[in-house]
Amino acid sequence: MNDFTKSVELLHKSLDVTSLRYQVSANNLSMSEVPNFKRSVVNFESELKRALDNQSNPKDSFQMTRTDPRHLSSDKPYSWQDVQPRRVLDYTTTSKANGNNVDAETEANNILQIQMQYRLLTQLTNFEFSQINKVLKK
Repeated sequence: MNDFTKSVELLHKSLDVTSLRYQVSANNLSMSEVPNFKRSVVNFESELKRALDNQSNPKDSFQMTRTDPRHLSSDKPYSWQDVQPRRVLDYTTTSKANGNNVDAETEANNILQIQMQYRLLTQLTNFEFSQINKVLKK
């Protein structure tokens, strides 16, 4: 896979994750006054980093000992393309008397940050394709 394809695929995946984050934060914000509602977050970057590190240094990755051929194998490289975002429920905290742990101001700030990140990712994607257009015009 060439660098352009990998960059575009990573940008595409990041745009999808950012969109999911927006949906999750908007849902958290809309449920900020519902008793016993627990906020969710989206985890992605740490798993992506682990997969990319595993791809560049497979020897440094975690290896399990198998005592039976039917056991799960860990020697298959973990591809960054297989990494999916995970919604994680924060059930350990409670910030309000009604059991809800959503801070509306924090969620509103998260939404603004997510919107800026989405714009940046679309600009980066546009830049990648503009580079290809420059090459094709020559």
